[in-house]
Amino acid sequence: MNTTANETVGFVGVGLMGHGMAKNIVEKGYPLTVIAHRNRKPIEDLVARGATEAKSLEELAAASTIVFLCLTSSREVEAVVNAMKPKLGRGAVIVDCSTGDPSVTARLAEELKALGVHFADAPLSRTPKEAWEGTLDAMVGADDDIFARIRPVIATWAGKIVHIGGIADGHRMKLLNNFIALGMGALFAEAIALSRKVGISVDRFDSVIRGGRMDSGFYQTFMGYVLEGNREAHRFTLSNAYKDLKYLESMANAATVATPLASATKNSYAVAVAGGGGGPEDYVPHLADFIARLNGLETK
Repeated sequence: MNTTANETVGFVGVGLMGHGMAKNIVEKGYPLTVIAHRNRKPIEDLVARGATEAKSLEELAAASTIVFLCLTSSREVEAVVNAMKPKLGRGAVIVDCSTGDPSVTARLAEELKALGVHFADAPLSRTPKEAWEGTLDAMVGADDDIFARIRPVIATWAGKIVHIGGIADGHRMKLLNNFIALGMGALFAEAIALSRKVGISVDRFDSVIRGGRMDSGFYQTFMGYVLEGNREAHRFTLSNAYKDLKYLESMANAATVATPLASATKNSYAVAVAGGGGGPEDYVPHLADFIARLNGLETK
């Protein structure tokens, strides 16, 4: 097994979060191989910092002992893993930092185990700002020896690393984390619409919540759009939120757990996505506009 000192790292998915993560990996001394998707700007930046660009996923797999994935969903993760399989070396580790379906994660891990390849899930919390600064939160599902091996590389981009448990437990915890955050977003959107409807301005609403017990970092980024008009205050898309809540519902169904609040939260985001909020620049705080319009209120 490779030691930390001679790991070579591959990174697939250098988008909003992945660009900053990959930047920290290469700047902190790890040989890094990256691959382009649609946007070449992150690739050009990373190559300028010392990374190598692969022309194919097979080439990236052959060059890497640890491969990080930061993709949209389990569907993309599965496609990328299948494309890399022919060139993954025995003892390699794939670390999925996406927010994934735990059942798919567990199945992929079993398939790779037969090839002598390890799998771990290390989904993230926080925003692209913390990704760039190297201060993300990571919740990791992995066997103990694999966690010990990948932790130093994760530490290049994460300030808080929690080993949740075995494979897929990171993804399970991430879905719970996102349910809480997205549930708060749905509550904020509905409360603000009701506040406006009964004649209490958003400014006055905020003056009570901000600095009180109901305040939070999430509330502040949400209000960064609602109150200040910053469309990029929290760059997590409505479509990704909807996808994560569908994964949560599937996990609850498999566990035979009644989740009326999770289903209601999912439906709030479904309204937004179905109502035209499924684009790459339609972010979670914009939910407030969709809920407002649903209630006959004007929006920006």
